[in-house]
Amino acid sequence: MAAGVFFILLAGVGLLRMPDMFLRMSTATKASTLGLGLILLGTAVFFWELGITSRAIATSIFVLLTAPVSAHMIGRAAYSDGVPLWNKTKQDDLKAYYQTHHLVVPDETAVEPDQSPLPLSGD
Repeated sequence: MAAGVFFILLAGVGLLRMPDMFLRMSTATKASTLGLGLILLGTAVFFWELGITSRAIATSIFVLLTAPVSAHMIGRAAYSDGVPLWNKTKQDDLKAYYQTHHLVVPDETAVEPDQSPLPLSGD
């Protein structure tokens, strides 16, 4: 459990120290997922009861599957909305694919969204 607390503390430090949103999100997601998994493992070992152990394993699997996916989706949305990268970023592999909220395939043809946004009530 102490190792889990250490990794969650590391995630908190990463939130404060990383220079841009993408690095903060990566650090927080990876470290907190590992930290929570270790804490739940410690809980399962400490109580050593079938009900608690099965819940701890199920929660660990759920977090392990959902945290990276949600971080990826948030990162994609932030990138397509134009959230700036750190000014010392050397390489932007997605720059050729994203232009003004439209995903562009390598042959430069835009893929239009399936549905247009609904108009606001005042429009």
